[in-house]
Amino acid sequence: MKIVVTGSIGHIGKPLTTSLVQQGHGVTVISSTSDRQPEIENLGATAAIGSLEDEAFLTTTFARADAVYTMVPPNNYFDPSLDLLAYYRRLGTNYANALQQAEVKRVVNLSSIGAHLAEGNGILVGAHDVEQLLNQLPPAVSLTHLRPTSFYYNLYAYVDLIKQQGIIATNYGDRNVIPWVSPLDIADAAAEELVSNATGRKIRYVCSDELTGEQTARILGAAIGKPNLPWVVVPDEQVLQGLTSVGMNPKIAAGLVELYAGLQSGHLSEDYFRNRPAILGKVKLSHFAQEFAGAFHQNS
Repeated sequence: MKIVVTGSIGHIGKPLTTSLVQQGHGVTVISSTSDRQPEIENLGATAAIGSLEDEAFLTTTFARADAVYTMVPPNNYFDPSLDLLAYYRRLGTNYANALQQAEVKRVVNLSSIGAHLAEGNGILVGAHDVEQLLNQLPPAVSLTHLRPTSFYYNLYAYVDLIKQQGIIATNYGDRNVIPWVSPLDIADAAAEELVSNATGRKIRYVCSDELTGEQTARILGAAIGKPNLPWVVVPDEQVLQGLTSVGMNPKIAAGLVELYAGLQSGHLSEDYFRNRPAILGKVKLSHFAQEFAGAFHQNS
């Protein structure tokens, strides 16, 4: 198969590209920077250097592809001028138009837990909007929305807090179950969906482990030599103040706080628990904890 992977070769794109190449597929990876071209080619893929903001470039790159993996790359949350939701809608529109013009028949879109909601999900309304835009593709297009849960690597944000105060503190978690996911398990799911012969529209949740905040803290704490590391739930206002105090775009900070609050209330994850995968991913938090410990001690 001829498969196009967007989002360059980051946490998901690199293992996804590696897997597809090893299976014998012809893979083209879109990257916004030519610096990535040698690494992409070393993986056995073809580099297409251009911008996701360029609909014509996308249309040309998608031409003759059997399947396309779409995702909206992270943006700079500390840019005061960034309209994050407009960014999602802009890229979603470009994808939808380019896919239709290139007559692509299979699309796997990286979405998110909480994307079933049109409001009350904070910044994840962007993922909801992209889903809706892609859902307007012709019925002949087979479309899978991958909805991963909370990423393990988001836990790196608490390294400094653990060092300074000996706690993980945020506005969700404690005794509530948090569904966690590894990018490696997302890549495996994306690879399966891209080469599948199934037709129609599909939502697929991807999760690696389900643990409460307290359990999460214990596992991480044991790995870094702090077995009694507590997970502390604090008010929304405190989290918002912490994010804005380090320079985060206030609107994005508020969206993150609303997202986290949705995890705490269950509003964000209700559809996940109704449709959770029968089999969770292979990479458990205990595996990630070793990586976390390496980063924690490296920066000490």
